[in-house]
Amino acid sequence: MINRPTPKKVRIRRSMMFMNAQKPNLLKDAYIYGVDSIIMDLEDAVAENQKDSARFSLFNTLKNIDYGDTEVIVRINGLDTPHWQEDVRVCVAAGVDGIRIAKCESADDVRTVEKAVAAAEAEFGVESGRTLLMAALESPIGIMHAYEICTASTRLFGVAISAGDLRKSLHVKSEPGGVEMFTARSQVVMAARAAGVQCFDTMWPNLDDEAGFEAETIQARQLGFDGKSLINPRQIAFVHQTFAPTKAEIAYAEKLIRSFNAQQDSGIGVYTVDGKLVDVPFFDDARRVLAQAKAIGIYHGEL
Repeated sequence: MINRPTPKKVRIRRSMMFMNAQKPNLLKDAYIYGVDSIIMDLEDAVAENQKDSARFSLFNTLKNIDYGDTEVIVRINGLDTPHWQEDVRVCVAAGVDGIRIAKCESADDVRTVEKAVAAAEAEFGVESGRTLLMAALESPIGIMHAYEICTASTRLFGVAISAGDLRKSLHVKSEPGGVEMFTARSQVVMAARAAGVQCFDTMWPNLDDEAGFEAETIQARQLGFDGKSLINPRQIAFVHQTFAPTKAEIAYAEKLIRSFNAQQDSGIGVYTVDGKLVDVPFFDDARRVLAQAKAIGIYHGEL
């Protein structure tokens, strides 16, 4: 039996790839793709009469496959279904790193799942607090309650926006440039940053439209998301490239840190680097860039 290490609330999560929990032939090799996080899906990917067999498959896969550093998250069924409580018990017993709350609409939804997780940890002798949570925001009310959701539990490491149901609720369709999702995306990023948790963009469903996928991924990075949900391994490389600091960003961050260290004892709070006015918040961001690059493995200097 595999015993996974204690999950980290803060870690690199550029890519989160959905996998059908009912298909062990897919799940057993999922870690070889190099994705940051795997989301084993017990919700939409599994037919209503196959929920029990999917849970059985998930449990046995997690107990026998070593996923190494790849994070394992499970999307449970919605709280309006009869399935979610048993989903939670199986997830905790199997030792998942985190649980994704589908169609989350309030802080109470988070606290309801948190309570069930704590009970399952006690039931199965799992370290208290080990199982992390994330919330998927898929409706207008969920978006409106984003900050309350982000601050509802110390277990919660992040929130994800899910566009399919949200577009239906907004009475819109996917548009070039994502104009129909811009407000919702911005609200989710703002709430996550205010709460100090991570945020993740929705998946791109059209595998034949690579240009659209790349444009949406770049936009998500520009808006401030930490990563993106995926449905296919061939999307991983571009997402990792997009959500990683560039060589130019790393070089500039190093220059900022060096200048800060040189000016630290001079009493000067604001000055210029490469002709740009900088002050303390710039240096904090430079440290963040270098820390991210180091965690990814593309920077080996001192922070």
